[in-house]
Parts: sequence; C-alpha cells; structure tokens
Amino acid sequence: MAANILNAEARLSSFVGALALGDLVKSTLGPKGMNKILHSASTGEITVTNDGATILKSIALDNPAAKILVNISKVQDDEVGDGTTSVTVLASEILREAEKLVTIQRVHPQTVVEGFRIASKAALQALENAAEDHGKDEAQFREDLLAIARTTLSSKVLAADKNYFAKLAVDAVMRLKGSTDLDHIQIIKKQGGKLTDSYLDEGFILDKKIGVNCPHRMENAKILIANTPMDTDKIKIFGARVKVDSTGKLAELERAEREKMKAKVAKIKASGVTCFVNRQLIYNYPESLFAEAGIMSIEHADFEGVERLALVTGGEIASTFEDPQAVKLGQCDVIEEIMIGEDKLIKFSGVAAGEACTVVLRGATGQMIEEADRSLHDALSVLSQTVKETRVVLGGGCAEMTMAVAVDEEAKRTEGKKALAVEAFARALRQIPTILADNAGYDSSDLVAKLRAAHYEGRTDAGLDMEKGTVGSMKECGVTESYKLKRQVILSASEAAEMILRVDDILRSAPRKREGH
Repeated sequence: MAANILNAEARLSSFVGALALGDLVKSTLGPKGMNKILHSASTGEITVTNDGATILKSIALDNPAAKILVNISKVQDDEVGDGTTSVTVLASEILREAEKLVTIQRVHPQTVVEGFRIASKAALQALENAAEDHGKDEAQFREDLLAIARTTLSSKVLAADKNYFAKLAVDAVMRLKGSTDLDHIQIIKKQGGKLTDSYLDEGFILDKKIGVNCPHRMENAKILIANTPMDTDKIKIFGARVKVDSTGKLAELERAEREKMKAKVAKIKASGVTCFVNRQLIYNYPESLFAEAGIMSIEHADFEGVERLALVTGGEIASTFEDPQAVKLGQCDVIEEIMIGEDKLIKFSGVAAGEACTVVLRGATGQMIEEADRSLHDALSVLSQTVKETRVVLGGGCAEMTMAVAVDEEAKRTEGKKALAVEAFARALRQIPTILADNAGYDSSDLVAKLRAAHYEGRTDAGLDMEKGTVGSMKECGVTESYKLKRQVILSASEAAEMILRVDDILRSAPRKREGH
C-alpha cells in the first residue's frame, strides 16, 4: 500500500512539473502569442522573447520531468530550429490526458503507453499522407519556401514585416545550394534605424577596421588569414630577467626584436599576398611595414570572423610562414570599407564560396535586434531543412486536426482500454488549435468545434484563419509548415510523454565517487 502511495506521489510530481512548464510557454504559441521578459538574477540582463527554446533554456528548474521537456525543446531547436514551443506544449497536453486516465479512470500506465504508440503511428501516417512535395518544380517550391518563412515569422517579432524578411531568408538559404551549414550566412547586428533597414549583402562583412595608412580598397585580393603574434615592438622575454649595463645594450635588444619582426613580415610578403588578416593584434611597426608594401592589414579579427572568412574565401588559417608555397591563400574580387549606421566595416565581395552572404540586422534597441536574430535564425534553420526534405504540410491547426481525425478513426478499431489512450492522444492534438485560438482572444470552443466538423466533412485544408478569427482554407491563406518540423514535434512529444509516464519513483542518486577512492 505504502509503495502504491509512493508511486502515485512520484508520478504526480512528474506530471505537475511537466504541466506547469507547458502552461508557462503555451501563451507564446502561434501568431498571436505573447512575449516573456527573462530577467537575469545575477547580471540583471533583460531578454524579451517568445522563442520556446530560449525561455526554457533560461529558467532554473529542479523538477526532473520539467527538465526532460526542456531537453526535447533543445533537440527540436538543434534538429529543425523551430517548433520548440509546439513540442513542449504538445508533450504537456499528452501528459495532461494521461494523468486523467491514470488517476481518475485507473488505467495502468503501460496500457496508456501502448495506446499512445498506436495513436502516434496513426498520426504520423496521416501526416505523411497529407504532405505535398513540390521539390521538382522550382517556382512552386520557392513559393512553398516563402510560405513556410512567412508562417514561421508570423509568430515572431518580425511578424509586421514578414513578407520582407521571408524573401530575405529564402534568398539567403537558396544561396547555400542545398547545404544546411548556416555558418555561411553571417548575421551582423547594428543598432539604429528600423527593422526594415535590414538587408542581405551578397558577400562577407567583417566588423573590423583596416590598418592605418593601408589601402582602403583592393581588387582581385589574395588574402592570407593568420593566427600569429605580430606585437614584438617591445622586448618580451618570458620567465627571464635581463640585466643590461647601458641603454645602448637595451637599444640593441630592441633592434634585434625589430629585425626579427621585419624578417617575419618579409616571409608573409613572399607569399604574394595583398591582404593580411590576423586574429591577434598587429602593432605599429609591422603595420607600417605592411602599409609600405601596399598590403592591406586587418588586426584582431574575432575568432568566428576568421574561421568564417577562411571558410568563404577558400583560404587556410596559417601560423607559420617558413614555406610560402605551403600556405593556401583565400581570394575575393573586391575588399572595401563600407559604412553601416555610424560604424565602418570591411566588405569582401565576390568570395570564392559563392554561397556565402551576410545579413545586416538593424533595429531600435538591443533587445529588439536580439529577438529579430533569434526569429531569423528559426526561419533560416527551417528553410535549410526544407530544402533537403522538400515535403510540406498545412499549418494553422490543419495538420493537427487531420492527425486527430485519423487517430479518432484508429480508436474505433482499437480493442480494450488502449482505445481510451488513443482517444486521449487525439484530444491532446486538438489542444494545439484550441491554444492558438485562445492566445488570439477568439472563442476556442466554437472555432475548434467548427474546425473539427469541417475536417469530418472532408475539407482537409481547413484551419484557423488567425486574421479573421474564422475557419478558412489554409491553402488560400498560404499557411504552410515543414513536414520534417511537424513530424519531429509528434515524435519528440510522444516519446517524452511516454518516458515521463513510465516513472513510478523518483530517487536521489548518490554523488559520483572519485576514482581510486
């Protein structure tokens, strides 16, 4: 008896944590979702966001089940880039239904898990049947991508300018030519102006300044990218004390240092470079030597800037210059200085990797730009995944309702108590359009009942038109989502719910022992 009470308590603790987390983020779901302010207790830093993964990553949790939901949202973010709120909300709604079955109707958790497996299989099959693939038709596929970008951005801070940013995101992803490596797309954030002052630049922009007296424009540049100290203006003899008996001796030492630096610059020049980019500082003396030789020098290019520059110009990062032939140089058509707002930056045009580009984000406040960056990253991630898996499904609660109908049909064919769990899964799926309508301030009971009726009548493209607050055709509204995203949401949410549902006890594990003790 005591064991049963313990199990019930552990299970209740799991459910409560997961449900609380779902309730926390569900108000951010959909195009009319609300934002959260995350206020750091230690630094006092403020983040304003409605991105599920960002919210869940930032909150302190001690409930084990809640941590499992945070993990699935992280996986969703890494795997697809968007749908982080959806997956958390769906998992918590599945658990809410499971809790009723286990505590009120006394159905065994293992029976519920079996029912959920049957239901998720039926749901995924219905989703696959509803998916459309325009991968072969280039014009139609571009329209699909634009629709996906608009749908993704409509729930973000960029919703007001979603057409502008959808085109920007699609143009950037199309340049990747099928790659999912978003490192080729650099995002530079500059305060000032308004969001629509943001633009896509078909080149690479480095947020640094060109060295003093160096050329400020260079055509057909040969670029040497290095990570090497260029700061031996002064004596640096580490771990040793130098005693001299006159200033003349000190001058000799300094002269030797300068000669050493001169030889190093000569080796760099021997590589035939016209632009030298260093990750570390370049002091005045070597900078003046580069300027005399007509070589453009750029110092202290941040680590990611150098890595990305090497990637897009086709060069390698060198740290030794003994053999000029061994160093692979990067190339680009033009290097020039440009102005963005008040700042000077360096633009590399016509880079070797043609897929590289830079998005310059503008905005009134730091928080606004950060949120715009997160929103754009979600859109870019989903689009790059869609280029690989070209199937799409309809959004606005349409896909969920299609799956719910299929799961309901499956429940009629299922024997025993498992059928209760299958029905519960369908109810959890219908909660997604319900929450979408609630967040917009519409009458969710009325709308979702109409939506359900529309699907049973065979209007398979029916979904919630969030602008008018009615049931409309998602095809005509252009509300499209990635098939991979939806599939991942169902898989992750049902697996996480299963895992939490199987818990019958929570144990405190002993600290790990140090080896050899």
